Amino acid sequence: MTIHLAGGIALYDGKLLMVASRYRNQAQPLWNLPGGRQRDGELLFETVQRELREETGLDAAAGELAYVSESYDGDVHYVNATFVVTLRDPKAPLRAAGDGDHVVAVEWVPLADVRPRVVVEVVREPLVAFLENRLQRRYVGYHDAGITIEWPDDSG
Repeated sequence: MTIHLAGGIALYDGKLLMVASRYRNQAQPLWNLPGGRQRDGELLFETVQRELREETGLDAAAGELAYVSESYDGDVHYVNATFVVTLRDPKAPLRAAGDGDHVVAVEWVPLADVRPRVVVEVVREPLVAFLENRLQRRYVGYHDAGITIEWPDDSG
């Protein structure tokens, strides 16, 4: 099975927009870029715009493709397209998490704090390399994701 994901890099005033999501098989919420799974019939740039709005409350336009990363968790193949996004109003209030919501925090994170905050290597390394302008190719691949995520609507 292949799961397509799209995430957005939103920068403002030296900070990166990030979300913390809770997953039932992880002890602590995981920090990541706003984004998520592509829906049937949806283009990846539409996915990132929808997910960013759902997770942060902010409207954005997807711009250039920052990078593509892919990884495997057993038989599950993840392909993640990360876009640079432009927020329509970066000063707008961030959304608050609701009851039962997997997003438990939304914050503007200083760039110096991104590396220690993102604990998942397959997320952290391409993101930090892109932010530091040292991503040689706009592609990163991992044969082993090093983590298993149970999505909020997974059965079991």
